[in-house]
Amino acid sequence: MARKRNIWFAAVIVATGILAGCGSQNGNGEAAAPQASTAASEAPKEVTIKVGASAVPHAEILEFIKPKLKEEGVNLEVVTLDDDGQLNPALQEKQIDANYFQHVPYLDSVKGEKGYDFVVTAKVHVEPIGFYSEKLKSKDEIPHGAKIGIPNNPSNEYRALVLLQQQGFIKLKDGITTYEATPKDIVDNPHNLEFVEADAATLPRSLPDLDGAIINTNLVLEAKIDPKSALFREDANSPYANVVVVRKGDENREEIKKLDEALTSPEVKKFIEDKYGVAVVPAF
Repeated sequence: MARKRNIWFAAVIVATGILAGCGSQNGNGEAAAPQASTAASEAPKEVTIKVGASAVPHAEILEFIKPKLKEEGVNLEVVTLDDDGQLNPALQEKQIDANYFQHVPYLDSVKGEKGYDFVVTAKVHVEPIGFYSEKLKSKDEIPHGAKIGIPNNPSNEYRALVLLQQQGFIKLKDGITTYEATPKDIVDNPHNLEFVEADAATLPRSLPDLDGAIINTNLVLEAKIDPKSALFREDANSPYANVVVVRKGDENREEIKKLDEALTSPEVKKFIEDKYGVAVVPAF
């Protein structure tokens, strides 16, 4: 009986081994591939965000941070349009998730007019607006009755006039608090300057017909004008920092927070300083 019992146990052990072996093979009799680990199957899913931007320097700065965001699971798609003025409507219509092209005074001027419910999530850089000329070499050469080009959108027109006031060429009336002004708000013009109000994007190519113009730095860079050639410009204390803007409620999205962190990193600060010099100043 003991001998029969031992034989029976041996048969059970052999059968168990055969079944276990079958369990480790695929239908072709080959060893089955090991299953993916739980950690690998739970890898974070990549999220895509679309950010509208001016071509220079905004889109270039965004391109610089793409690899870093990719490592953090964020696929950044940079969207540029021929008309920067369409980037706020694009955000409103959810064609993009954020935009990065404007400063707060400009945003405030269009929010009230268009009813945008937008919020600012990060201040990135200042582009000091400057006075450029193809005819003059210094501000002391600006003649009496000079023809000066200035942007015709409200916030940048005010900005240009304030710069001329700081340089002693004009005086604006007191009490302007809305970041909006036109030549009608000038109360003293001792140099009898003539102002040509024009779309900001046209000012670089209008320089041959003017004694000079006050031009936004992004337009100067796009026109391949040396920003160091400005006869005078804003200082780094300008309130016109370029910002990241999103629809209200989206500021808490994790991918937007990662975007802001990347744009205000030490690496971006160095990139801006090395690439743009005096033309673009970090605001963080």
